[in-house]
Amino acid sequence: MTITQLQYVLAVAEYKNFTLAAEKSFVTQPTLSMQVQKLEDELDILIFDRSKKPISITEVGQKIVNQAKNIVNEAGRIKDIVDQDKGFIGGDFTLGIIPTVMPTLLPMFLRTFINKYPKVNLIIKEQSTESIIKNIRDGHLDAAIAATPLEIEYLVERPLYYEPFVGYIPQDHRLRDIKELTVADLEVSDILLLQDGHCFRDGVLNLCKAPKKLGEEHFKLQSGSFETLVNLSNEGLGMTLLPYLNSMELNTANKKNITYFKEPSPAREVSILYHKNELKIQITEALKDVITSVVKGAITFQDVKIISPLGN
Repeated sequence: MTITQLQYVLAVAEYKNFTLAAEKSFVTQPTLSMQVQKLEDELDILIFDRSKKPISITEVGQKIVNQAKNIVNEAGRIKDIVDQDKGFIGGDFTLGIIPTVMPTLLPMFLRTFINKYPKVNLIIKEQSTESIIKNIRDGHLDAAIAATPLEIEYLVERPLYYEPFVGYIPQDHRLRDIKELTVADLEVSDILLLQDGHCFRDGVLNLCKAPKKLGEEHFKLQSGSFETLVNLSNEGLGMTLLPYLNSMELNTANKKNITYFKEPSPAREVSILYHKNELKIQITEALKDVITSVVKGAITFQDVKIISPLGN
C-alpha cells in the first residue's frame, strides 16, 4: 500500500470515472487503474463497483476512502512540519476568491505578495462561496477569501477587513439629495441587485430584511457585475449598493453619485478561510499579513455594523 495508490483512490472516489481521475492526477488511465486494482488485490476487497455508470463506492470502500483522506492529509503534514521548521514559504498554494471581492482585492495585494514570497506558486481561482466551501472540504483549495461569517464546523475564519456598503444614487432618484443614508431609507424594490448566488446580494437583502426570493419584478437581471448595476442605475432603473472598494474604482462622474451611510455603516466582513486541519499554514499567514497591510490604508471607516451573508 502506498500514498500514491491512496491518492488515486481518492481521485476515483471524487470523479466516479477512472479516465477523468487519471487526467486530474496527471497519469495515464491504465497506470491509475492498475494501481487501484493492485491495492484492491492486496486488501482482498472491492473499493469500487465498476458495473455501474457512473461507478459507485462499495460499503467497505467508503470506509477506506474516509481513512485514505486522513492518511494522505497526515502524510502531507510531514512536509509541512519540515517547511515550517526551516522557515520555508514556498510551493503550490491554491486560493479561491469570491467574484465580488476578486476584482478589487487581487490587484491590491498580488504584486506585493509575489515580490515578497517568490517561491510560492499562487494558483488563484474565482469561485462562488458555495464552491469554496465544497472545495476546501474536498482538499482542492488550500485557502479562500470570502464574506463571513459562514459558521461551517470544519472551516477556520480569520477576518481580513471590514468593507462598508455605499449607496449609488443617480440623478433624479428620490434619495439623491439625502446627505447620509440609513437602512430605513432603503426599499428593496428600488435596488438593483446582483444575480442569485452572490453573497453580496444576500447581504443587501439581509440589510433590508427582505426575503431571498423576491416577488414579481419589472425585469429579471442575471449579472454578477457591479459595473452593469452602475450602468443600469445611470439609465434611471433604480439605485444600487456597492462595496466600498468598488466605489473607489468609479470614474469621476460616477463618483458624484456615491452616498455614504450614517455610522455605523453597514459592512461585510471579508475573511481568509481554511480547513481546521489545513496544511501550509505558513503561506496562509503570509497572505493574511500582506492583505491586511495593503487594505489598512484603503479602508478608513471606524464605525461599522457587520451584515451577515447567511440570514437575519
